Amino acid sequence: MRIIGLFTSTAYTDSVRQIPYLRRKVEMVVEDAGLDRESHSGKALGTVLETYPRDDLFQIDPATLLVFARDILSLYDRPRVRVLPRVDAFDRFVSVLVYLPRERFDAALRDKIGARLATAFGGHVSAASPSYLTDVPLTRVHYIIGRREGRTPEVDRPALEAAVAEDVLSWSDRLRQALRETPSAGDAGMLFERYGKAFDPGYIAAYGIDTAVADIERLERLSPERPIALDFYRRPGDPANRISLRLLSFGRPLPLSERVPMLENMGLKAINERTYHIEPVCSADTETRRSWLHEMTLERVDSGTIEVSGSAARLEDLLTAVLRGEAENDGFNALVLDTGLAWRDVALARALARYLRQAGIPYSQDYLWTTLVNHADVAARIVQLFHTSFDPRLDASPEARAARGAPLREEIETALADVSSLDEDRILRRFVNLVDAALRTTFYQLDADGRPKGAIAIKYDSAKVEGLPLPRPMYEVFVYSPRVEGVHLRFGHVARGGLRWSDRPQDFRTEVLGLVKAQQVKNAVIVPVGAKGGFVPKHLPAGGSRDAVQAEGIAAYKIFVTALLEITDNLKGGEVVHPLLTVRVDGDDPYLVVAADKGTATFSDIANGLSQDHGFWLDDAFASGGSVGYDHKAMGITARGAWEAVKRHFREIDVDIQTTPITVVGVGDMSGDVFGNGMLLSTALKLVAAFDHRHIFLDPDPDPAASHAERQRLFNLTRSSWADYDPALISPGGGIYPRTAKSIALSEQARAVLGLDKLEATPTEVMSAILKAKADLLWFGGIGTYVRAASETDAQAGDRANDAIRIAARELRVKVVGEGANLGMTQRGRIEAGRAGVRLNTDAIDNSAGVNTSDVEVNIKIALSLPVAEGLLSPPDRAALLGEMTDDVGLLVLRNNYLQTLAISLAERRGVEDLAFQQRLMQMLELRGELDRSVEYLPSDAEIQERRARGEALTRPELAVLLAYAKISLYSELLTSDVPDDAYLAAELERYFPDAIEQRFPNAITAHRLRREIIATGLANAIINQGGPACIARISDHTGMDAASVVRAYAAVRDSFDLGALNAAIDALDTKIDGAVQLQLYAEVQDLAVGRTVWFLRNVDLGTGLGTV
Repeated sequence: MRIIGLFTSTAYTDSVRQIPYLRRKVEMVVEDAGLDRESHSGKALGTVLETYPRDDLFQIDPATLLVFARDILSLYDRPRVRVLPRVDAFDRFVSVLVYLPRERFDAALRDKIGARLATAFGGHVSAASPSYLTDVPLTRVHYIIGRREGRTPEVDRPALEAAVAEDVLSWSDRLRQALRETPSAGDAGMLFERYGKAFDPGYIAAYGIDTAVADIERLERLSPERPIALDFYRRPGDPANRISLRLLSFGRPLPLSERVPMLENMGLKAINERTYHIEPVCSADTETRRSWLHEMTLERVDSGTIEVSGSAARLEDLLTAVLRGEAENDGFNALVLDTGLAWRDVALARALARYLRQAGIPYSQDYLWTTLVNHADVAARIVQLFHTSFDPRLDASPEARAARGAPLREEIETALADVSSLDEDRILRRFVNLVDAALRTTFYQLDADGRPKGAIAIKYDSAKVEGLPLPRPMYEVFVYSPRVEGVHLRFGHVARGGLRWSDRPQDFRTEVLGLVKAQQVKNAVIVPVGAKGGFVPKHLPAGGSRDAVQAEGIAAYKIFVTALLEITDNLKGGEVVHPLLTVRVDGDDPYLVVAADKGTATFSDIANGLSQDHGFWLDDAFASGGSVGYDHKAMGITARGAWEAVKRHFREIDVDIQTTPITVVGVGDMSGDVFGNGMLLSTALKLVAAFDHRHIFLDPDPDPAASHAERQRLFNLTRSSWADYDPALISPGGGIYPRTAKSIALSEQARAVLGLDKLEATPTEVMSAILKAKADLLWFGGIGTYVRAASETDAQAGDRANDAIRIAARELRVKVVGEGANLGMTQRGRIEAGRAGVRLNTDAIDNSAGVNTSDVEVNIKIALSLPVAEGLLSPPDRAALLGEMTDDVGLLVLRNNYLQTLAISLAERRGVEDLAFQQRLMQMLELRGELDRSVEYLPSDAEIQERRARGEALTRPELAVLLAYAKISLYSELLTSDVPDDAYLAAELERYFPDAIEQRFPNAITAHRLRREIIATGLANAIINQGGPACIARISDHTGMDAASVVRAYAAVRDSFDLGALNAAIDALDTKIDGAVQLQLYAEVQDLAVGRTVWFLRNVDLGTGLGTV
């Protein structure tokens, strides 16, 4: 029988003890509980029963009520989650009392637990009534889980209670618990204190605790030095062309504008993105650890599939490297997706491509990487071919390298046959060619931490590199890193030259090649042949301060120089030591010497510090001009050398510029080494106009003495400019004007000096007018190319910054040009000026004293390394000795400037008489592959014939080039002969060094490592300076003897006739007799030397050595 009805209100409001049915049930429970009714527990039990849900109290049996009452009573002592389910006898519903922490209860938790209960009991939530209990910090929720049919499932109450307890836990609670259970996470208490409230609501809603713990472990490893952690993965259910990225960024969020291009260059595109802020709590003395999580869904740009098992790790490594600045962000990175190449392999491919651009390949970088990506299989094989040749873990024998490479070459050729584009075929073949031309690399070298070194240096046999412009060096090293790129060109095993901070990132090799051509000519007077290097910093701070730019430039310089040292052999105890983890295809190559150049004038100590850090055998002789070396500006040596050339030009037209006032125009300012020192070398100078990169200086009629004193004052200032010149000392009509001025008002006096018939002119017009001014001397002491041939374009001059100023050589109105600075004129401009009657040489001849001083310094240091190693000379005493020899070194160097310019004057004097022998010399050099006339702008045979018909000889600039090539060629021939080993010629070695070394450390000279090279250099300079550029060709044609025999005979003649004394006597006549007469005297001695050398060759057997003659 079922009775249906409603209780009256008193059934709910009266005490249970006033309702007979309930009173009996409660008394049974109290009695069975065994508690004193007046005790604390007894009263608490009474409260439990009074507040028990009244409907349930009517229905529940006493036994179950007792159990539930005890459970509820226990909550007073230890509040916790409790679940008390009671199943209706007819399976119509389940009544569940759930006790929850009051501070955690909210509607969301109520619904969450209700859903769990409904699932557990196979029903639905019919009602959920919360009650806030007194005396305990708990909330009771009474759930009625309605059911429709079937028996109620049996539920494991402890398991259900545990599940509800888990629901009740906050995200922070679960995080704390997970950290305690994860030993690898570290100090759980500290980590929870830091990260318990760090994650924003979006993160909490999106990720589980396991993910958070993993992220915390990653976050703890992040720092300002290593601010990135990331993970590529595929979500369950994502298609094969889709992949996800989780990226943790320390300190700052990475904007989409930064991330998206990186990913697109990797061949991926972003589908969606979410960013979460993570704000750890840090103590006052701890750096903030604010971070961001970026989650991105990605697909391939080409909609292809992504093999997660192979690509994900490589993509992670690549993106990490890009974000850390260890790899560049460009299209080469897409090679990682399909080729199996690691990011370092991609960096290698990029380094090859960067060199190809510098080598003049007519395709852009974008086209190069597009080609490699389009033919990724070929790109991968090219990289593998490089590995088969240079991986130090493999057998490095030529046979093994060839055997490993042969199958790859066949595969590459087969693949290239299917390349339809001719341009792409050429590009891929040029990459293969670079691998074949490589000689060694630092790619496999490791740093102290066992990581690959950041810069990649590759040494090439330049003759094997296809498409290189002429002239081709013997070797070149290309250095690539994300921070700097550079190249070092060398024309021989023993070569030296400066390292330039270039501002031409697109074609710095072209700039360096132009410089090294001049260096070759300049180096004819010294032991090493020409070399030159240039580097371009790629991360100069935009808009940064001078100090910030300088700091980054120095950092780039260090990377560049370090890479050069790391690829170079070393000497230890006289034995060659090869770089570790480096396969060498070439032979021993331990000679590497550098010097300062534009932008690196103060870097010699930095370079020497790197040399010493590497234990390089040259120590502080690696870079000349450091703090323990010769200060070129203090010596004024470059300007003094060029001044020897200027003095000769004027002396030969009977003007003594040391006493006779001459007018001068110039490029530079008094703070510069060459301009400043040059304009102080005579008190008779009248500097009427000059300009530098900041100002224009006009002084139409200066007082020589007063202006000299003022120039001296400016030179002594730190970082002076023309603006510091005392305006009171400037003659009427002159002034100092900034180059930024809109226009310059020109006085009558200024117009007369400049030859400008304008009342005002722009700064550009004024500077061009200075170059065209009618004056005695044009002195180049600043950077830039200002004069070209009329047949040349400004683009061919290779100095875009001065295109608006530059003039044609035929517009020059000066008598003499002094090139204290490099590249003031193009070579064709010099030739044009020379043919027009201007007296000039070349920059390489005029300013060779600087490089000559550096070479003497290096060789002195090499010599003194022996007594230092033997303990006979301490480093401080060595430094003192170097200082004591400064003047002697200067005199040795300036003697070469004196003799070289004299040799050119004598060759010029002979004119057409020597043209046939000069032509013969050019032909001999061409046959040996040592000269390309078109590169050096020397006349062809047909042009020589035309000149001969016109009675026109070679100009001084042409003779200067021929003089240098004659010396270089003879030097090379002597090194392959036994002439440097002739004991009689050891005196050449002694002549090279100051007397102080010979007197104190004679063994240091005789045991010099470059003994043969020094002797060969001295002999080549002596005979060519004495006999002229074509003397070897002339004598060989007369006698049929080789160069070595000619040199032996010349040495015999020189010493037999004491030609040194004869020449010195004529030298003493400088400015005392007519210049033409003095040249005639020199020519008589020259004829004597050549004629007697022929006689010795025909009449004396020199085969047994000069000592027996």
